[in-house]
Amino acid sequence: MKVSVVTAVFNGAETIADTLDSVAAQTYPDVEHVVVDGGSRDNTLEVVKQHGRRVARLISERDRGVYDGMNKGIRAATGEVIGTLNADDVYADPDVLARVAAAFADPSVEVCYGDLVYVKRDDTSAVVRYWKAGNYERDALRQGWFPPHPTFFVRRALYERGGLFNIDYPLGGDVELMMRLLWKHQAKAVYIPNVQVKMRLGGISNASLRSIIRQNVVIREAARLNGLEMENAFVYYVRKLAGRARQFVVRPR
Repeated sequence: MKVSVVTAVFNGAETIADTLDSVAAQTYPDVEHVVVDGGSRDNTLEVVKQHGRRVARLISERDRGVYDGMNKGIRAATGEVIGTLNADDVYADPDVLARVAAAFADPSVEVCYGDLVYVKRDDTSAVVRYWKAGNYERDALRQGWFPPHPTFFVRRALYERGGLFNIDYPLGGDVELMMRLLWKHQAKAVYIPNVQVKMRLGGISNASLRSIIRQNVVIREAARLNGLEMENAFVYYVRKLAGRARQFVVRPR
């Protein structure tokens, strides 16, 4: 079973070498890495050529943002299972994709996901936050639960049935997609109880307090779009704040 990894990048020369190396280091043999560059003006393409030992396809052209780039990559990918890895992020160890493939060995599984750690931008070994996703419970979506998107892998057939990223959501587009697949299309999801991805701090959705607030407003809009009735807004925000605070305290074993 081929596993495709899609990386969308724009001016990512500073960090994308680590991303590429973490994919190239995977022990699972049947991996396809698709890199979609949005017309970078730095030396991103040179870095991809130097470190992209497992890059099967490189697309470089202007796009309408990260989710448009991811959609291009998903359409170009040929794997039965597809995941996305941001140009700031790295796989936590060389067996990440082997665990993903093992989860999809069950033909009824349509989605898998795992845990994620936020790390310092200049030191991916320094853990700042630990996002323990936990076992999948569909009703938890009503409370604003969703898995870490960089750990989220989808069977191609589900993308064909449920659609790709909605680029009208430049913030929260990943959550809207996961809601749509998990809630509206009732995908069967399994949890991999391992840290799968290290995410550098400083991403778009966490860039400022305003971005965080806007993203959560979008999440509730996306819920209505997909027929998901979420809990009371006050309870939702209190729960979200408590969950985020816990991520700074708990550490992976």
